Amino acid sequence: MLPFRAMTPTYHVVALPGDGTGPEVMDQGLRVLRAVQAARVAEFNVESISCGGQYFLAHGDSDWPAGSEARCAAADVILLGAVGWPAADGSGPVKLPDGRMAGWSPVIGNRTRLDLYANVRPVKMFAGVTHRIHGRRERIWDADKVDFVVVRENTEGLYAGVGGVLAPGGQGKVAVDTRIITREASERVIRFAFELSRRRGRGAPKDGKKRVTCIVKDNVLRGCQFFHEVFREVGAAYPDIEKDVAIVDAFTQWLIGQPEFYDVCVTTNMFGDIVTDLASVLQGGMGMAVGCNVGDTHAMFEPIHGSAPKYTGKDKVNPMAMMLATAEALRWLGRQKQHAELARAGDATEEAVKRVLALGRPLTYDLVGEENAAKMSEVGTAVVRELEGILRESSHA
Repeated sequence: MLPFRAMTPTYHVVALPGDGTGPEVMDQGLRVLRAVQAARVAEFNVESISCGGQYFLAHGDSDWPAGSEARCAAADVILLGAVGWPAADGSGPVKLPDGRMAGWSPVIGNRTRLDLYANVRPVKMFAGVTHRIHGRRERIWDADKVDFVVVRENTEGLYAGVGGVLAPGGQGKVAVDTRIITREASERVIRFAFELSRRRGRGAPKDGKKRVTCIVKDNVLRGCQFFHEVFREVGAAYPDIEKDVAIVDAFTQWLIGQPEFYDVCVTTNMFGDIVTDLASVLQGGMGMAVGCNVGDTHAMFEPIHGSAPKYTGKDKVNPMAMMLATAEALRWLGRQKQHAELARAGDATEEAVKRVLALGRPLTYDLVGEENAAKMSEVGTAVVRELEGILRESSHA
């Protein structure tokens, strides 16, 4: 627990470090909270809960401790590191007895139990970032041309868990996953996307237009036809925002060829999962990409790069996605609690990351290559130093 000071708001943060490099990047996210606390913006009561595949291997009954669901529900905000640990036989990740990946409870479980229906993935390129294309790092996009958000329905679709395996005689013969698309879930996530476009205000980099793009496969799939229908109905209440529709396979090439056209995109669960990983290439890779799982009253924020078991304990992976996820958590919490200074601390955290990137050092291997790479902790220290300076400046303004 971070030390308490009177006269500033106190927020309960649940940290779910998880597996592999998850605890390492979580430490860097918590450094952001400590810097914000030192600036007397807010107090953070941080409660850490072990979880994931390694926890299951150590305890053998669950992928997190009993009572964790209630502890997450009681938090003001949740930070997630990463989950997933390889099974000893090389068959994939460690699995729970019911066949789900160990780590399901803190990730998919929290999304469902806490009704975190909008998975929000900001795709923003910062000056100083290059891309690794066919093994080389190159500058293909101007930074100011990549600034959009993908909103993905987060509680149903193909990840609803409806289905199973038919295994006569103990041998799997048929596997079925049923895609669930409901009006209620579609309406609220589409409305969330339109409201987000209004709140962003700046529109697409190409033309400044506020625009929401509906990503579907409605030339084939009934669920997508229904999602598109609901999109038209909800969109009618937003005459100030342009409506756009893209078939998902075509969208993937438009995404790379003209990212400047997009402002906010909205789609179903699995399509969103796929296109946002592709979109991370536009911002320099997974080490820069953030996932925000948001509901009406709860939210969980994470980097999307996974647990990277082979890098565990090597002080190697990029901490910026975790630090940017913490920035998003501060902004969300500031809006929820009507605490403008806290939201500005989130902005300051992003600005600190941008300043380090603009300097070009220290940066991790994924951004500059092995020969020029700094340690994760060195990058974290540089970002926190910049953040502390920005917070000092703002306190004197």
